[in-house]
Amino acid sequence: MPKITAYILSYNEAEKIEAAVSTVLWADEVVVVDSFSTDRTAELATALGARVVQVEFKGFGDLRNKALEACTHEWIFSLDSDERCTEEVRDEILALINGHAAHDVYLVPRRSYMMGRWIKGSGWYPNFRQPQLFKKGAMRYTLEPVHEGYENLSGKPLGVLKNAVWQFPFRNLEEVIKKMNRYSSLGVPKLEGKRVTMASAFGHGLWSFIKHYIFKRGFLDGWAGFVIAFGNFEGTFYRYAKRYEETQGWQPPPAKVIRRK
Repeated sequence: MPKITAYILSYNEAEKIEAAVSTVLWADEVVVVDSFSTDRTAELATALGARVVQVEFKGFGDLRNKALEACTHEWIFSLDSDERCTEEVRDEILALINGHAAHDVYLVPRRSYMMGRWIKGSGWYPNFRQPQLFKKGAMRYTLEPVHEGYENLSGKPLGVLKNAVWQFPFRNLEEVIKKMNRYSSLGVPKLEGKRVTMASAFGHGLWSFIKHYIFKRGFLDGWAGFVIAFGNFEGTFYRYAKRYEETQGWQPPPAKVIRRK
């Protein structure tokens, strides 16, 4: 019978890690790939039976590839610390790997919850990230520092699970702002070599807002949809603005030595 490893990425996720690990205790192995958290993340994960592996953060692509190396079983299920597996996903995965899986790499839909409601628009449902279920050796991640891609090495097309995991991306609005700031900084290297101005930063940010609020129907999600669209505006604007700042090398004017007469 094939065995499966569930891996979870974490960094200072003491408020989320227990819930995430608890939903994958059905796996034959649970690996938490931590980047030297300074809170109780590692301790809490270990107490639940997970094996914690410490990996220096050099970007999410590199981190995920290191996670794959830490997984020991034939199948791998990837879960983030803000995601929760459901019983329906568990049952679908076990039936698939214990049967005759038609694919080696599977996308898994996500259903996201924010500001007290399930998000149906905003491009969030059904929402997919990189494949989350795959055979070991059938996939690897590309090395972008954030929003990393993947390479399907199996030679077979992607499969798609029917059931969705749950995602709780933000505990509160403060976390929305922190994530926007972090991800906009991590995205700056992707703009290397591009001509950027503050006007283009605003234009890209505005388009991101319109895309999520109008074309991806964020307006159907009430104020949550507005916050999602506005967060995308800010993240995009500051990514370009930070790249512009990088090219300008702004410095404060030199200080004079002022002494008492």
